[in-house]
Amino acid sequence: MEEYTFLAPLLLTIGGLIIGAILKALLKHSRLPYTVGLFAIGILVGVLNRTGVFQSLPELHNAVNSVANINPDLILYLFLPILIFDAAYELNLHIFKKTLANATLLAAPGLVICMLLTGAFLMGIATFVPGLESWTWAFALMFGALISATDPVAVVALLHELKTSKRFSTLVDAESLLNDGTGIVCFMLFFGAYVSGETEHTSPLVTFIQEVGISTLLGFFLARIVIWFITRINSEEMVQNSVIILAAYLTFILSQYYLGVSGVIALVAFGLTVTYVGKPRLKPQVNTFMEHFWELLTYIANTLIFILVGIVIAEKVDFSWRAFGLLALLYVALNLIRFAMIMLLYPVMKRLGYGLTKRESVILTWGGLRGALAMTLALMVSYTPAIPEDIRSQILFFTAGIVTLTLCINATTMRALLNRLGLTHIPSARTLLAYRVEKSVRENSEKYLESLKKRDALDGANWQKVENYMTAQPQEPAKNPQNKAMLPEIRLRVLDKEKAVCRQIYEEGVISKVAFLRLMNSLDELYDHDGNYPLNMRHSIFNFCQRTDLLNSLRGLPYLQNWMTFYFRERITVVYDLGRGFIILQKESLKLLNDLASSEWITSEQQPVLEVLRGEINDNMTRMGAFISNLAQNFPKAYGHALTIKSIRMLLSNERRTVKQMVNSGMLSEKDAEKLLNDIDDRTDEVNSFSHTFAASFLRWLFFIKKKKIYRN
Repeated sequence: MEEYTFLAPLLLTIGGLIIGAILKALLKHSRLPYTVGLFAIGILVGVLNRTGVFQSLPELHNAVNSVANINPDLILYLFLPILIFDAAYELNLHIFKKTLANATLLAAPGLVICMLLTGAFLMGIATFVPGLESWTWAFALMFGALISATDPVAVVALLHELKTSKRFSTLVDAESLLNDGTGIVCFMLFFGAYVSGETEHTSPLVTFIQEVGISTLLGFFLARIVIWFITRINSEEMVQNSVIILAAYLTFILSQYYLGVSGVIALVAFGLTVTYVGKPRLKPQVNTFMEHFWELLTYIANTLIFILVGIVIAEKVDFSWRAFGLLALLYVALNLIRFAMIMLLYPVMKRLGYGLTKRESVILTWGGLRGALAMTLALMVSYTPAIPEDIRSQILFFTAGIVTLTLCINATTMRALLNRLGLTHIPSARTLLAYRVEKSVRENSEKYLESLKKRDALDGANWQKVENYMTAQPQEPAKNPQNKAMLPEIRLRVLDKEKAVCRQIYEEGVISKVAFLRLMNSLDELYDHDGNYPLNMRHSIFNFCQRTDLLNSLRGLPYLQNWMTFYFRERITVVYDLGRGFIILQKESLKLLNDLASSEWITSEQQPVLEVLRGEINDNMTRMGAFISNLAQNFPKAYGHALTIKSIRMLLSNERRTVKQMVNSGMLSEKDAEKLLNDIDDRTDEVNSFSHTFAASFLRWLFFIKKKKIYRN
């Protein structure tokens, strides 16, 4: 019996993952979100067990019962760190920063507004609906806090699947990240008194600020320690990733359990700091491993948690027809309350960051799903004896019902609503370019098929069956866009090309990490405007380069100019890297335009569009070429230092490429190559840290002063 007790959770976990894998395969081409399907399976398993279907299988019956009686803290501590950190780690930081203001409005004042309105609604119906006499403002606001935090995992996945605006899906994702934390903080303001058995006398606002502030600082502080540690241990990616994983759980446990503050907010701060500060400092293979590993963990967590929540709801919730009527009324009220909150904040939100349209505000309202977090908090309430039994039962029922209704109604109808509002509309110019790409692929496939038919070795093949596997014949769009509409679309393709080349030259050692990040940031800024801004609007790049003019203005001052040149040589190295990398991107963009001009994708009537883009790119090259020429003329010593560093990086990159080619050709085993690659990485780290900090530069300057050897150009 003890052996079975040990194996039951493990076997149930394995069964859940098998069911999840089968369901994901079945729903691959379905419109039903994967998480909704998991939730439905959990409900079904719980209902079957509750009605006695599994009585003949005592092992399965007891296993499902153990899930139904699971400690809610286990859900919180086991799954939430995975989901929160992964969501923070995968965020596009440029888009997140632009959407942060609106996400914060929704997650902080927005959640408080929803909490207050929900509490007022419950207290209002409690005055004339029998059975709700025990409700007080404290209970109503506690329920309002736990039910107001949205959990739009399924909706975000659907938005990504439909290729809707990345900016809008990031806003939804950012709201869920932030309001999970604020929701728990607000919930604990009321729930904490029943757990501790004493009433708090501190102001709720002061408590909220303290919890948010301490959580944020703790997450940031631990992240900086982790980044400092893993960038100095110089170990393999497995060890570095293990440190990050353990630190994520430590952050949550330390803040949530030992310090009594918000573990969610601490994890958000931890994840964003690791992404923003640590990601660029880690080796590429470490980041790649991290992305795949956390994607796997998130998949496992989502699979298990939605099945688990479904089982808990089916097993634990008691209901009546009158309760169903109240649930339906509450469901409608919560949607209206969320819509009222968004409309209240809309005048401000439409002016912040990327803004917010009225159609997007409707989707934001309907996308307010409630999920595993709300259920976890409701289970915590249901296990608290200090709260009256009828309140516990009603909170659990209302929460389970809202989770079920939002997942089964809101999530499944989101696609139709998106189509109805035109948010999945694809511009005609993009449709035309996509058609020409598909047409080119089809024509190439047809030519290749004809060459296959002429081969004697393939004589006797069923060519009709082979033709069935060709890509479908694309349908030509009815609307032919004007050149004005084609210009933004081709600009976006140029930016895509520049991003790909930027990653390539960074991996080859042509540019440094700092230059790579600045170049990528400038591309993100142009992406913000959907191709409507010209390609030569690179203010962040040119403004950064122009700051070297200050050094040039000091050339006439003796000694000071020499010291400034020495001190800022790393700055000049970055400017050089940035400039050379920028010119490489522009040359590759010109090649892309030439390829488009000679292809069938651009007609003769659309050639003027390419000329406009060539002018923008040539302007970029001319301006940046002037910057680099000035560097070589005004700061020859620093310029030579930049060339030296670049040559070293390219030399080491060539070594790395040679080792990998030897592995691919079978001349070298992967195990033997690992030692060589680690040695190359060590030398690369040494180059990157060489003469990099203020302290090092300052000490070297003092040394030269002492020896009467001023570093001269």
